[in-house]
Amino acid sequence: MAQHFLLSAAARTLSLKTIYAEGEEAAYRRFCGLRWPETQGRPICPRCSSLGAYELAARRRFKCKACHHQFSVTSGTIFASRKLAFVDLLGAIAVLVNGAKGVSALQLSRCTGLSYKTAFVLAHKIREALARETDGLVLTGTVEIDGAYVGGNVRPANARTDRVDRRLKEHRAGDRRSVVALRQRGGRTMTSVVQNEAEGVRFARSKVAKGSKIVADETPHWDQLAGAFDLERVNHSDAYSFLDGIHVNGAESYFARLRRMIRGQHHRVCAGRLGGYAAHAAWLEDHRRQSNGALVAQAIANGLSAPISRLWKGYWQRAE
Repeated sequence: MAQHFLLSAAARTLSLKTIYAEGEEAAYRRFCGLRWPETQGRPICPRCSSLGAYELAARRRFKCKACHHQFSVTSGTIFASRKLAFVDLLGAIAVLVNGAKGVSALQLSRCTGLSYKTAFVLAHKIREALARETDGLVLTGTVEIDGAYVGGNVRPANARTDRVDRRLKEHRAGDRRSVVALRQRGGRTMTSVVQNEAEGVRFARSKVAKGSKIVADETPHWDQLAGAFDLERVNHSDAYSFLDGIHVNGAESYFARLRRMIRGQHHRVCAGRLGGYAAHAAWLEDHRRQSNGALVAQAIANGLSAPISRLWKGYWQRAE
């Protein structure tokens, strides 16, 4: 029997032992190389794009000879104003991307020695950066669409006489949302959090090229996609997959990962933050055949190309 990729040595190219053995300077140079790959880590001024910047070694900052602007490797990025050492930041990102089903902020805190607040905000900043990877992307070819409801569960009352039918809308919690997933076969996964699954029709129209083939299940609201797309359906009451490729198994695989991420790691996700977790699961699904070293490099590169997070910078100062 063939060995699963995650069990192979090719999947393990970067370990925490290696990160901390190499030390702070190696971690810092790794960030420089990922911030400025086109110059092999030589700084480029973010203000005037000049290559004539020199290093202020004592402060790990750079100063541009042309405009005299001072900046660091994380200036203007989602890691701006960081207080963590680069080796600790690198180690935390490695722990986060190593979790095939995600990592909770509490587990990240315990693995790295960071406070829970630091781990919580860092994880959400990384999720925000990962979500930007598919910005502006339009899916083509064969695209699977499906939706799943998350949240809204009400714990049953202790006494049988006090219990209600939790399937009814009036007995659900107000944080129930639907995650709609578009998955291009051989391509990327895009997600959207909506109030009702039927709102995913608008999402599909905006993210899938006209004339593409869309495969959906038997839910009636997907009928609205028939005009602009070549729509094929699979009725799950008859079969989950047909031999001619009519199935939504790719989307279902994504939802399996998302459900295990929420139930097994986070246990409960508020509606306002669900989009970040959905995008994180989609990123893990799309990059599941890459080594953990490549995942770390991709996550850092995404963070260094993302602007300062208006949502998460100073989050705890605003929340308290």
